[in-house]
Amino acid sequence: MSTQEKVLEEVLEKTVEKNNNEIVLYNDDVNTFDHVIETLIYTCEHTPVQAEQCAMLVHYKGKCTVKTGVYEELVPRCSKLLQAGLSAEIV
Repeated sequence: MSTQEKVLEEVLEKTVEKNNNEIVLYNDDVNTFDHVIETLIYTCEHTPVQAEQCAMLVHYKGKCTVKTGVYEELVPRCSKLLQAGLSAEIV
């Protein structure tokens, strides 16, 4: 194997990445800040500060990415958000 082939092989290995998906939380006029914050802490393992910041972004911007990862790992988290009455989807 020549030097050029080795370098090409290394570059190809480094550029392979997992496809990350995101859970996007949307604003609504139903849920309180406290409920959203508590749900994010429980469901997405946010710190209280992180959950509060996400709640503020959702309130003022209309949506916020609250978790990223592999689709299969996000499905149960998104389901818990939906069961808690929040509006969310995986994108």
